[in-house]
Amino acid sequence: MQVLVTGAGSALLGLVVRSLAARGDQVRVLQRRRVDGFDELGVVQHLGDIRDVAAVRAAVDGCDAVIHGAALVGVVGGYDEFASVNIDGTRNVIDAVRDGGVRRMVHISTPSVAHLGDSLVGEPAGVAHTGRRHGEHYSETKAHGELLALDAADSGLGVVALRPHLVWGPGDRQLVGRIVERARGGRLPLIGGGTALVDTTYLDNAADAIIAGLDAVAPNSVVSGRAYVVANGEPRPIRDLLVGICRAAGLDPRPVNVAPAPARVVGGVVERVWPRLRSSEPPLTRFVVDQLATAHWFDLRATHADLEWRPRIGLDEGLALLAASFR
Repeated sequence: MQVLVTGAGSALLGLVVRSLAARGDQVRVLQRRRVDGFDELGVVQHLGDIRDVAAVRAAVDGCDAVIHGAALVGVVGGYDEFASVNIDGTRNVIDAVRDGGVRRMVHISTPSVAHLGDSLVGEPAGVAHTGRRHGEHYSETKAHGELLALDAADSGLGVVALRPHLVWGPGDRQLVGRIVERARGGRLPLIGGGTALVDTTYLDNAADAIIAGLDAVAPNSVVSGRAYVVANGEPRPIRDLLVGICRAAGLDPRPVNVAPAPARVVGGVVERVWPRLRSSEPPLTRFVVDQLATAHWFDLRATHADLEWRPRIGLDEGLALLAASFR
């Protein structure tokens, strides 16, 4: 199968590329920078931006399937900046896929598209919500992008949206990188004692699920037009997860405990002031507070059954592998 992967510079999508190449698929990628090691695997690298219609169409041409993972992630930036990538860029990919006669598409989304601040306790993948967030541009634009992708599913194109939840593992610069950086700087927040139960996804399990989605999706298949949450299925208190990741990095974590209500007030102030002072990610926002203070774990039965996928690496084994990677 000739497969295009967008956004392959991330740890997760890079692992997907390497796994596809290892099983014999012909793989090409579209991202803004060249990735070391892909050329040796026979991966064709298209350098470009998904906001560039011509670049997207050139990368899609001749493909049988597309895994669309390119996105603008974070909390710094205006709505239009996020929308240009997560909505308009996704539309460019969908248009190229349909015009190019591609039959399979996996859209990489996030559980936050269905999260409006309340706890998610044993919830299935809910419907993506739009227009009910204030200032949280990433989740809002990703929700729009997911709806665009799923609306494209028809008798000629199979589309599935996968929502990996809090992916971490060796080489991850998003979750692991941020936790370790803040722990080293004494700025690791722990909201409400860190008692909220949260499920996460070990890197290799998330990559396996994406490939399972690619194999399962086809026009008129049971997964086409649907969204699925991907997670390990092992909810833990968020304090245990933060401490486990820090210890894997050889740190003695000392999280700063803050009550949820004042943390949210502080987060709102930081959101307004931080972008005027620095271009880096702020240490605390209202979205971060909501994520740290509320439970997030899911009913994965549909994911297991429809994708014929189950995680093969448990959290404790994953932490041991993470520690080995730091050593």
